[in-house]
Amino acid sequence: MPPREAELAAFIDELPTGAAMGHKVIAAEHPRYGQQAVRTAMSRLTDAGHLRWVKEHLTVEDHTMRWVTRTYWSRLRRSEEWWAGFVQARHGRDVTYDHQPGLARADEPEPEAADAEPDPAEAPEEPEAPEEPEASEEPSAAHRTLAELRAADRRMALSEAECEALEPLAAEWLARGATPAELTHALTAGLPSPVTNPGGLARKRLESKMPPKPPAKTRPKARVTRAVFVCGLCEEPETAVPLINGLCAECRAECGLDEAGPPPGVVPPTFLPGLRPVEPPVDVEARADEARRGAGLAPRGRG
Repeated sequence: MPPREAELAAFIDELPTGAAMGHKVIAAEHPRYGQQAVRTAMSRLTDAGHLRWVKEHLTVEDHTMRWVTRTYWSRLRRSEEWWAGFVQARHGRDVTYDHQPGLARADEPEPEAADAEPDPAEAPEEPEAPEEPEASEEPSAAHRTLAELRAADRRMALSEAECEALEPLAAEWLARGATPAELTHALTAGLPSPVTNPGGLARKRLESKMPPKPPAKTRPKARVTRAVFVCGLCEEPETAVPLINGLCAECRAECGLDEAGPPPGVVPPTFLPGLRPVEPPVDVEARADEARRGAGLAPRGRG
């Protein structure tokens, strides 16, 4: 591989998944090469089988559809047959957690939805952190809300022991989306007079008025329903123009991929030293005299 293409290949290999792959974007980030050099190098990497642009049609569970263009990179040179099989395998694939446009790796196994969100029941139990002395712990939001009930209504003044006993129930309220103000209102609204057992009343209300668990946030499933190659430079789909090694004929001609020429790294003979035609030496004084005569002046006298 020529040095420029090898350097650009190493640069692409270090890019994060989902990175923009336009030659202008890469040229703006690359410290050595401009847009035209990057465009030509990317066309050669595509022609060699390292890059392919694929347009994927996604159907999402929420009945929406979209087209996503992904640039697949392979460290190994891949044949046309290999790429055709790769794109064919994309049809019907679940891409719920992996459908962003930009750079993608063709050599890595595709992530499955099951791998993205492991089942909490199957997850290994984390070791419990050692408890620190109570004196150094900051009271939780649930504990503070219970302790501050006396400020909202003196009849619901709770002792420290009652706050500690009721703290798990109050924490569950907050975990389910309730705010401290809503928790305080639930425990102080419509109190009987008098309140003889504030701790027991608080427990009964915390248990009987517990808000429901919020619905689990899940992504709608997305699946590839169609995948087509597009030209790596102009993004014309293979359904509109024939592609040769990932590029259309017009883009191949612009980058000179089909022109006969010396192999990469070989210097043409015309650029080698010592092979240019040798011109005779020029008599500068004679040329100057000739110019003066043409201007109607006498030649300079030279002693």
